[in-house]
Order: sequence, then C-alpha cells, then structure tokens
Amino acid sequence: MRITKRAADSLIWNGKSQHIIWDDSPKGFGLRVYPSGKKTFVLFYRLRGRMHIKTLGPYGILTVEMARNMALKRLVQLTGGEDPFPEKSRQQFADRRFKSLCADYIERHANQKKTGHEDERRINKHLLPAWEKLEVGAITSADVATLHHRITKTGAKYEANRVVTLVHTILDKAVEWGYLERGHENPAGGIQLNKESKRDRWLDQEELPRLGEAIAKKDNIYIRAVLWLYLLTGARKKELLKLKWDDVDTVRKEIRLGDTKAGRTHYIPLSDEAIALIDSIPKQLGNPHLFPGAKPGAHVVNIDKAWRGIRKDAGVEDVRLHDLRRTVGSWLAQSGIPLHLIGKILNHSNVSTTAIYSRFSKSQAQEAMENHGKIMADIMGRTPEPPREPATVTDLPKRKDGQR
Repeated sequence: MRITKRAADSLIWNGKSQHIIWDDSPKGFGLRVYPSGKKTFVLFYRLRGRMHIKTLGPYGILTVEMARNMALKRLVQLTGGEDPFPEKSRQQFADRRFKSLCADYIERHANQKKTGHEDERRINKHLLPAWEKLEVGAITSADVATLHHRITKTGAKYEANRVVTLVHTILDKAVEWGYLERGHENPAGGIQLNKESKRDRWLDQEELPRLGEAIAKKDNIYIRAVLWLYLLTGARKKELLKLKWDDVDTVRKEIRLGDTKAGRTHYIPLSDEAIALIDSIPKQLGNPHLFPGAKPGAHVVNIDKAWRGIRKDAGVEDVRLHDLRRTVGSWLAQSGIPLHLIGKILNHSNVSTTAIYSRFSKSQAQEAMENHGKIMADIMGRTPEPPREPATVTDLPKRKDGQR
C-alpha cells in the first residue's frame, strides 16, 4: 500500500509482536505501530546476506514524505555497498553492558575452560563491582590500570596480573561476539604488569614425614586418599578431584585423564602403592567418582579448607596444593629420572619437548612411578592405606570437613 498521512493516523496496533505496514515505494520503507500507540518509520534492507530493520524516526516529528526521502537516501548508500546506518551499528555496540558481557563470557567461554571457576570468582570479586553498570565500549585503559593498581595495593600482585589478563580475554571476546566493533583497541593491552617470580616450592625430606602424619590424623578417608594420590601421581588438582572409577585401570596400572589442561588424553602410570591406595577407597552408592562431593552423584569441588588444616599441623603453611605436583617432579628428578620423561609423566605442554616424549616407552614411565611410590612410602614412614579385598560399596553420610 501507499503510506499516507491518513493511513498513518488511522493505524492501530493489531496485537502482533511486530505490526508494520509497508510502502509500495520505495521497497522496504514502512511504518511500525507499538502497543502504546507510538508509531515510527522503519527501513528494511539486506546487507552482506543479513536482514536488518532500522528505525528512521518517530511519526509526528517526521512527516510521511520526510521519512520517505530519508529512506531513499539510505537506500542509495546501500546500492554502493555501504552500511546505510553506520551510526546505528555503533550505537548497538555501545549499548551493550559489561555485566551482560560477563554473563556471556562465563556461559560461552569460561565454563568450557579448566579455569572457569577462577574466572567467575575474579569477575564477581573484582570486575563487576568496578564496572557492572558501564557499557562495554566505555571501559578505558585508565580503568584497567586503576583496577590493577587497586588490587596490587592489597598485596595480591599476582592476582592483579591475572585480572588484567582476564579482562583482555573478555574484551577480545566482546569483539568476536559483536559487543564491540572490529578493530576496537583492547584497553587491557599495554598495561604494565607486576613482576613475578617463578614459584619453586616443594616438600623436602624433613617436611614429607610431618605431612604424612598430618594426613593420617584426618578422619575423612577421601581427604586422606586424594592428598596421597597427589603425591603419588603428580596429577593436577581438578583432574584428580573429578576422577571417576571408570578412569582407573588397575590391571594396566594406569589412570586415564580425558579432560586435561593440555587438551589431550593423558595416562598416568600407577605404582603398587597408588593401586593399594585406590583399592582402599570406599565406593559411594550411585556416585561414579572416586572422591564424592556433597551433591548426589557429584565429585568433591574444593578441599582447600581441609588442606589448610593439614598443612598447618605439618608446619608447612606456605605449601599450596599445586606444590604437591611440584614435589613429585622434584623427587623424580632427584631420583635420576630424565627431565623429558618427567614431562611425559606430568603431561607438560612444552612443544619443544613433545617429540622427545615419544622416545620413552610406557614401561620406562611405569618404572619411574614404581620407584617414586616406594620413595614416598619410605620417607613418610607408612603405606598410604592398606588394600582391601574387595572395595566396599557404601553410601556413607556426607561430611563437611574439607568438602563442599
């Protein structure tokens, strides 16, 4: 139909989500009416295969002829391959809130990563309190530098660096997902980070027996078992906490990790001590995990509280859970195991040593872990747990110490 003033005045919303009447010339020019009675002129067009409906302006301020002439000018731009509404595209990006971007980041990216839990914690602790109400495009380098300085002043200089790295990744995703225009300069780039010293803490021959005694005092068998397995396998924290019974093969004497930080399936050789320990872990009815959590069928998520108490009792309060992995690497090296074989056992991602890893057979890795298991047991003065035949299937009550 031909849109006229009479047609525009008489137009009433028909109850549909988009009530638009289209003009016969030019094609794509229309008038939209809203439930409130408000009316706006719109233009429908295709650009690079995508359909767009953009607002020209409100009826009443614009006459029909004024809006039609605006539509014609925009369509002339379109014939030359230009975006007829570049200012609208910029506004679309600018109106995206940082809070929405963070929610998208957690769902679409962080939850797919091994560091998803840490990313979400940093977003909630540092980023949203500072920028929750800001538009994504409004965040500047000065904002990022100020946040980095504020966190550094609390003494958490490494945490401050991790936050800047996280911001950089989030804003890279903002461009990829359309929150920001292509070519938008990332404000987290060029921020001067705090100097970091490589951590090389591990447990020595005097500390290991004290740790063994502290672990033995813990009445929760799952806590005892997981800490011993850290020392006997060198596995990463989350990889071990998520371990399922189907991942353990006591015949082939190995653990299969399909979801690793390195992004590849990894097999950890098991010593006799490690197998004896696994045999002693009671299975929880209906739970496929070695270390059951508080929720039915789930694995334990965090043992930090229990670990803080154990390391305090052992007098090694500066030792982190990841340092147990370093301890395994250190003791393997002290036993004369080649560094490249240690890298194979610990599933390091150093590309320059990947080809060398392939030279070592499984039997060599198995022998290395057998020797390591005996060393750990001898130094700490005991076998991790006596084997049980067969492992009891129980439905143990949920405990709160160290599990949540």
